[in-house]
Amino acid sequence: MPGTRPLPFSEAVRVGEMLYLSGQLGTDSTGRLVPGGIGPETRQALTNIADVLERHGSSLDQVVKCTVMLADIGEWAAMNEVYVTFFRSHRPARSAFGTSGLALGARLELECMAIRNVG
Repeated sequence: MPGTRPLPFSEAVRVGEMLYLSGQLGTDSTGRLVPGGIGPETRQALTNIADVLERHGSSLDQVVKCTVMLADIGEWAAMNEVYVTFFRSHRPARSAFGTSGLALGARLELECMAIRNVG
């Protein structure tokens, strides 16, 4: 992001044909959390993940595993309502857990592993 300090991690690392994505928050292009709580943050985080995957030669259809970190595990069902709209037929393996806090006061952080599109 212009005007921000570089973060101490890569958005994605490739090992062979695997991509390991760093966690994504529900932030917009300015680096601010989208308003509205868990639903909009989940939508934005998954949109951010789709963008990272595309930049690195993959897509949501190639995701094999996701990890969801929730500021409040009680928001698990609300997060799932949005999550399933991004993975309608292809369902990656997934873990989810509650945390004691996330960067920027986010409601969730989501990370994924995916295969690069081959061919």
